Amino acid sequence: MKKIFTRALMGMPIGVAICTVNLIILSLVQGGGEYVAAPQELISSLGELRAVILQTALTAGFGAVWGGASVIWEIESWSLLRMTLTHLAICSAVTFPTAYILRWMPRTPIGAVWFFGVYAIYAGIWAFEYGAIKRQVDAINGKIGKLEDDGGRGQKK
Repeated sequence: MKKIFTRALMGMPIGVAICTVNLIILSLVQGGGEYVAAPQELISSLGELRAVILQTALTAGFGAVWGGASVIWEIESWSLLRMTLTHLAICSAVTFPTAYILRWMPRTPIGAVWFFGVYAIYAGIWAFEYGAIKRQVDAINGKIGKLEDDGGRGQKK
Protein backbone atom coordinates (compact mmCIF):
# COMPACT_ATOMS: atom_id res chain seq x y z
CA MET A 1 0.00 0.00 0.00
CA LYS A 2 2.88 2.37 0.74
CA LYS A 3 4.22 1.88 -2.79
CA ILE A 4 0.77 2.55 -4.30
CA PHE A 5 0.41 5.72 -2.21
CA THR A 6 3.91 6.93 -3.11
CA ARG A 7 3.37 6.31 -6.82
CA ALA A 8 -0.03 8.02 -6.64
CA LEU A 9 1.56 11.10 -5.06
CA MET A 10 4.24 11.12 -7.76
CA GLY A 11 1.58 10.66 -10.44
CA MET A 12 -0.44 13.71 -9.43
CA PRO A 13 1.97 16.38 -10.70
CA ILE A 14 2.74 14.22 -13.73
CA GLY A 15 -0.97 14.17 -14.64
CA VAL A 16 -1.17 17.96 -14.30
CA ALA A 17 2.05 18.40 -16.30
CA ILE A 18 0.79 16.19 -19.13
CA CYS A 19 -2.43 18.21 -19.24
CA THR A 20 -0.43 21.46 -19.35
CA VAL A 21 1.73 20.24 -22.22
CA ASN A 22 -1.40 19.16 -24.10
CA LEU A 23 -2.94 22.60 -23.53
CA ILE A 24 0.19 24.30 -24.85
CA ILE A 25 0.00 22.13 -27.98
CA LEU A 26 -3.73 22.88 -28.28
CA SER A 27 -2.96 26.59 -27.90
CA LEU A 28 -0.34 26.46 -30.66
CA VAL A 29 -2.73 24.64 -32.99
CA GLN A 30 -6.05 26.32 -32.18
CA GLY A 31 -5.31 29.25 -29.89
CA GLY A 32 -4.75 31.93 -32.48
CA GLY A 33 -1.73 33.22 -30.55
CA GLU A 34 -3.46 32.95 -27.16
CA TYR A 35 -3.07 30.35 -24.40
CA VAL A 36 -6.09 28.04 -24.13
CA ALA A 37 -6.47 27.31 -20.40
CA ALA A 38 -9.12 24.61 -20.87
CA PRO A 39 -11.43 23.35 -23.60
CA GLN A 40 -13.72 26.20 -24.64
CA GLU A 41 -16.89 24.21 -23.98
CA LEU A 42 -15.77 23.64 -20.38
CA ILE A 43 -14.90 27.33 -19.93
CA SER A 44 -18.29 28.32 -21.40
CA SER A 45 -20.17 26.13 -18.95
CA LEU A 46 -18.14 26.85 -15.78
CA GLY A 47 -16.18 30.02 -16.37
CA GLU A 48 -12.43 30.01 -16.89
CA LEU A 49 -11.28 29.85 -13.25
CA ARG A 50 -13.67 27.04 -12.27
CA ALA A 51 -12.81 25.15 -15.45
CA VAL A 52 -9.08 25.36 -14.69
CA ILE A 53 -9.60 24.34 -11.05
CA LEU A 54 -11.73 21.34 -12.08
CA GLN A 55 -9.27 20.40 -14.79
CA THR A 56 -6.32 20.60 -12.38
CA ALA A 57 -8.08 18.52 -9.74
CA LEU A 58 -9.20 15.85 -12.21
CA THR A 59 -5.85 15.61 -13.97
CA ALA A 60 -4.10 15.32 -10.59
CA GLY A 61 -6.50 12.48 -9.73
CA PHE A 62 -5.97 10.98 -13.17
CA GLY A 63 -2.19 11.03 -12.64
CA ALA A 64 -2.57 9.58 -9.14
CA VAL A 65 -4.59 6.60 -10.38
CA TRP A 66 -2.22 5.90 -13.27
CA GLY A 67 0.77 6.25 -10.92
CA GLY A 68 -0.74 4.01 -8.26
CA ALA A 69 -1.84 1.46 -10.84
CA SER A 70 1.73 1.11 -12.07
CA VAL A 71 2.46 -1.27 -9.17
CA ILE A 72 0.33 -3.83 -10.98
CA TRP A 73 3.26 -4.46 -13.32
CA GLU A 74 5.33 -5.66 -10.37
CA ILE A 75 3.03 -8.45 -9.19
CA GLU A 76 5.17 -11.37 -10.25
CA SER A 77 2.52 -14.00 -9.42
CA TRP A 78 0.18 -12.53 -12.07
CA SER A 79 0.28 -13.31 -15.76
CA LEU A 80 0.98 -10.47 -18.16
CA LEU A 81 -2.59 -10.77 -19.45
CA ARG A 82 -4.04 -10.41 -15.94
CA MET A 83 -1.79 -7.41 -15.24
CA THR A 84 -2.79 -5.81 -18.52
CA LEU A 85 -6.53 -6.32 -18.11
CA THR A 86 -6.47 -5.11 -14.49
CA HIS A 87 -4.39 -2.05 -15.39
CA LEU A 88 -6.65 -1.33 -18.36
CA ALA A 89 -9.82 -1.62 -16.25
CA ILE A 90 -8.51 0.64 -13.47
CA CYS A 91 -7.09 3.26 -15.82
CA SER A 92 -10.16 3.23 -18.07
CA ALA A 93 -12.38 3.74 -15.04
CA VAL A 94 -10.66 7.09 -14.43
CA THR A 95 -9.68 8.08 -17.97
CA PHE A 96 -13.11 7.94 -19.62
CA PRO A 97 -14.98 9.98 -16.97
CA THR A 98 -12.13 12.52 -16.84
CA ALA A 99 -12.17 12.89 -20.62
CA TYR A 100 -15.96 13.16 -20.64
CA ILE A 101 -16.21 15.72 -17.82
CA LEU A 102 -13.34 17.87 -19.12
CA ARG A 103 -14.67 17.78 -22.70
CA TRP A 104 -11.54 16.11 -24.06
CA MET A 105 -13.83 14.15 -26.35
CA PRO A 106 -17.12 14.84 -28.06
CA ARG A 107 -20.02 13.89 -25.81
CA THR A 108 -21.60 11.63 -28.41
CA PRO A 109 -21.64 7.89 -29.06
CA ILE A 110 -19.18 8.48 -31.92
CA GLY A 111 -16.96 10.43 -29.51
CA ALA A 112 -16.97 7.48 -27.10
CA VAL A 113 -16.10 5.06 -29.91
CA TRP A 114 -13.29 7.36 -31.04
CA PHE A 115 -12.05 7.69 -27.45
CA PHE A 116 -11.88 3.94 -26.91
CA GLY A 117 -10.28 3.56 -30.33
CA VAL A 118 -7.30 5.38 -28.87
CA TYR A 119 -6.77 2.26 -26.79
CA ALA A 120 -5.13 0.82 -29.89
CA ILE A 121 -2.12 2.73 -28.53
CA TYR A 122 -2.49 0.80 -25.28
CA ALA A 123 -2.57 -2.46 -27.27
CA GLY A 124 0.61 -1.39 -29.07
CA ILE A 125 2.36 -0.68 -25.78
CA TRP A 126 1.18 -4.04 -24.47
CA ALA A 127 2.56 -5.82 -27.53
CA PHE A 128 5.90 -4.02 -27.11
CA GLU A 129 6.08 -4.90 -23.41
CA TYR A 130 5.11 -8.49 -24.13
CA GLY A 131 7.91 -8.77 -26.70
CA ALA A 132 10.44 -7.21 -24.31
CA ILE A 133 9.48 -9.52 -21.47
CA LYS A 134 9.50 -12.54 -23.76
CA ARG A 135 13.02 -11.68 -24.93
CA GLN A 136 14.17 -11.35 -21.31
CA VAL A 137 12.64 -14.70 -20.37
CA ASP A 138 14.19 -16.37 -23.42
CA ALA A 139 17.61 -14.92 -22.54
CA ILE A 140 17.34 -16.11 -18.95
CA ASN A 141 16.19 -19.55 -20.08
CA GLY A 142 19.14 -19.69 -22.49
CA LYS A 143 21.57 -18.89 -19.66
CA ILE A 144 19.95 -21.50 -17.42
CA GLY A 145 20.23 -24.05 -20.23
CA LYS A 146 23.95 -23.31 -20.62
CA LEU A 147 24.50 -23.67 -16.88
CA GLU A 148 22.69 -27.01 -16.89
CA ASP A 149 24.78 -28.17 -19.85
CA ASP A 150 28.04 -27.60 -17.97
CA GLY A 151 26.83 -29.07 -14.68
CA GLY A 152 26.32 -25.71 -12.97
CA ARG A 153 30.02 -24.78 -13.04
CA GLY A 154 29.39 -21.64 -15.10
CA GLN A 155 31.84 -22.76 -17.76
CA LYS A 156 31.04 -22.40 -21.43
CA LYS A 157 31.28 -25.42 -23.67
